[in-house]
Amino acid sequence: EAGEEAAVAEAEGLKLHMSDKSATGYKGVCYEHQRGRYRAFRTEGSRTIYVGIFHTVVEAAVAYARAVGQAELRTRLRASSRAAGARAAGARDEEGEDGGEEEEDDEEEEDDD
Repeated sequence: EAGEEAAVAEAEGLKLHMSDKSATGYKGVCYEHQRGRYRAFRTEGSRTIYVGIFHTVVEAAVAYARAVGQAELRTRLRASSRAAGARAAGARDEEGEDGGEEEEDDEEEEDDD
């Protein structure tokens, strides 16, 4: 079963986060002796964010990798959105205060029938 989960993680392009400091061998995963299960969690600043409880260490490690990947993606998307907004604001500033609107000629073409 653990092999299947590792294969799933690999297929999804996830990198499992190994750790020498963790008794489980995976960052963000600890063993809960009372439940006999593995808990996955991640940190964001000083906050600990609960990911879930899992039957196997690899399930927990895959869940951690997904959670961290999603958090990193959200961070990148926010940064990209802010950068796009700044670029758009800069482009408006370069076009002038009128917003870059082009003036139209008031002359109309006459048709010769």
